[in-house]
Amino acid sequence: MAVKVIVGSQWGDEGKGKITDILAEHMDLVVRYQGGNNAGHTVVVGDKTFKLHLIPSGVLYKECCCVIANGVVIDPEVFFGEIETLKKQGVYVTSDQLKVSSIAHVILPFHKLLDNRQESKRHEEKIGTTGRGIGPTYTDKVARSGVRIMDLMCRERLAKKIRKHQWELLLPDHELDIEGIIDQCHELGKKLAPFVIDTSLFINQAIDQNKNIILEGAQGTMLDVDHGTYPFVTSSNPVSGGACVGAGIGPHKIDEVLGVVKAYVSRVGEGPFPTELHCETGLRLREKGCEYGTTTGRPRRCGWLDMVALRYAIRVNGMTEICLTKLDVLDGLPSIKICVGYEIEGQLITEFPLDVDDFTSAKPIYEEHPGWTEDISSLTDFDALPENAKDYVRHIELVSGVRIGMVSVGSKRDQTIHLLQAH
Repeated sequence: MAVKVIVGSQWGDEGKGKITDILAEHMDLVVRYQGGNNAGHTVVVGDKTFKLHLIPSGVLYKECCCVIANGVVIDPEVFFGEIETLKKQGVYVTSDQLKVSSIAHVILPFHKLLDNRQESKRHEEKIGTTGRGIGPTYTDKVARSGVRIMDLMCRERLAKKIRKHQWELLLPDHELDIEGIIDQCHELGKKLAPFVIDTSLFINQAIDQNKNIILEGAQGTMLDVDHGTYPFVTSSNPVSGGACVGAGIGPHKIDEVLGVVKAYVSRVGEGPFPTELHCETGLRLREKGCEYGTTTGRPRRCGWLDMVALRYAIRVNGMTEICLTKLDVLDGLPSIKICVGYEIEGQLITEFPLDVDDFTSAKPIYEEHPGWTEDISSLTDFDALPENAKDYVRHIELVSGVRIGMVSVGSKRDQTIHLLQAH
């Protein structure tokens, strides 16, 4: 039995979907514990590409049960749209295989309108939200005025919660059919009913039965609302601690924390990014790495690996193992840089600065490592890698202080090197 948390170690888009998919083959449950459909996990199987936003990445294995837990905010229309998309790709999802928390909060049509309205008013201080209504839904949750999945089943209770919000005052520029939206949400609730359970009870019972479980996070550590580059963050806690709250389990029940680390760094949206490359190399990383948002299609900003930020992520997550992804994207580069510190106001800084202004002004201090010319995308044995690629992996392991257990050299399942022993 093992309960593993999979977390993003950077600004998201590290390849968590692929890693979860690989591990899910031997799992009984895959549990999504936070975020919403602002996340995007891409899984490539053969010639098929599956893009998941709400449904956990274990859905491609029939024997694996997927759980959308209480920490997730759910857009019911997206939920059923995703099920339909999977059906068209030959994957049939039933309520036996997919469970939804009765106390997860619901993204209402108003939330999406409000999200876009708030972002448009920020002008030069934009956050870079996806406009999916995630932030306003979490705001209502914390303000104790949110609508939960269980509320959709009872029209009277649903109507009372929606009407008291006075959405007309919050969205004066929109014509709102309040009663029509109440009816629509109630119908979606009836359709959702077969999937809805007490997921905390379900997960804890599975743990008691010694089942193998993955707790799957969305986004990444540097987007955590508490520990990320606030205010340029998401509205929830992607860090491993968020798995306990978001899934309803005690911390002593977690056995391992796997941090997914991209061999370079990318970021979508606004916010500071010291190692960002505004040059041909940055564009090369974007194109070779297909760095475009799964959810929005926005181009990602790319830069060198930042070990200061990574060591910070290791600390706040308590990582026990690293899964290194997209090593193949570095193929053909004559040299590769790694950020090992920052210069801030003339001072050398080797620990991650919590003040976003300090982080914004940080100048990266680099180590330079020789690159490799070989195409490594077909290799499945660590010893077969070019010496410089092996040295790069070993150096990340040495500086991070955490064992690297898996190296991804492509988007497909079989483009993966499993490191079962010391290297």
